[in-house]
Amino acid sequence: MSEQQRRTHPDMWLDPADDPRTPSDPARGEKEVVLGYLDHYRTTLELKCQGLDPEQLARRSVPPSTLSLLGLVRHLADVEHSWSRRVLLGRSDLPRLFRTSEDRDADFNGAVPDKQVVAEAWEHWHREVAHAREVEATLDLDAMVVAHDGEQTEVRDVLVHLVEEYARHLGHADLLREAIDGRTGQ
Repeated sequence: MSEQQRRTHPDMWLDPADDPRTPSDPARGEKEVVLGYLDHYRTTLELKCQGLDPEQLARRSVPPSTLSLLGLVRHLADVEHSWSRRVLLGRSDLPRLFRTSEDRDADFNGAVPDKQVVAEAWEHWHREVAHAREVEATLDLDAMVVAHDGEQTEVRDVLVHLVEEYARHLGHADLLREAIDGRTGQ
């Protein structure tokens, strides 16, 4: 019997009782709710990529797009790094993780089916998420920071943007994963 056949809800990604994204207590307050959504989406990215080999992770959607699950992991590692370190901590001098002035899409273009590239992408993503969580725990949502465009913005706006960034790309991840092995999101 396959894993899918053993599940109570075979049409869903996971049985609801096994879903690590289900909180034990509902979030309370604006900051806890926003960070709860962000963590939910971070966990979802990992779930969407579970059990795939380097070739599957690097499989591109449709030409000429370079979109792939591995590219999304690299892109979101760069997003975490950029917003947490460069914006929230004011370290705009730090170089981007996967983007260069010569190749703004290096996060996707460099997502090739190689075990080392996959390991490096996950290492960067896990490190940047852990760092971002530490930073986010100390933040005042009303505080002002300088965004990438040089304009002042509230920390709240940065965190909501991160939620939006993950939500948008997880829609892509749903379609990419379904094209690989038929598994759909929930």
